[in-house]
Amino acid sequence: MRKERATFIVNGRSHEVLIEPQMLLVDVIREKIGLTGTKYACGTGDCGACTVLIEGKPVLSCLTLAVTARDKSILTIEGVAEGTTLHPIQQAFVDKGAVQCGFCTPGIVLAAKNLLEENPRPTREEIREGLAGNLCRCTGYVKIVDAVQTAAEAMGKGGKN
Repeated sequence: MRKERATFIVNGRSHEVLIEPQMLLVDVIREKIGLTGTKYACGTGDCGACTVLIEGKPVLSCLTLAVTARDKSILTIEGVAEGTTLHPIQQAFVDKGAVQCGFCTPGIVLAAKNLLEENPRPTREEIREGLAGNLCRCTGYVKIVDAVQTAAEAMGKGGKN
């Protein structure tokens, strides 16, 4: 299979890697760039564990051909915090105990980030709808919804977006 050079802008940094045309974005992020926070789980787009933001929009990286994301801004979970300071969404997940095994958390945090950027004051039902593409097998989602609601409140009081 032929390989080609491609540039990916991940978390504000440019990465030039060799890819094959059929490579999935999740594989480029994990194997070529070395960021393992993006999880590969179902491979069918059903669970949301592989969610990343491309140009600010949530994308299932397990279903996305890497070539379609070349030269675009990609945000992974590693780019959400600012240094050692957690983003308000991440902090709320910690504070509310919304993290159990943690496998789904990166995708849910990125989906929540997108939700709160589009709707800074969502209702609990809107939060549930906004996270509907992300599955968690450990919780009943109550603490996750609580965490997103807490983050929305924190961000509305001058917290960072």
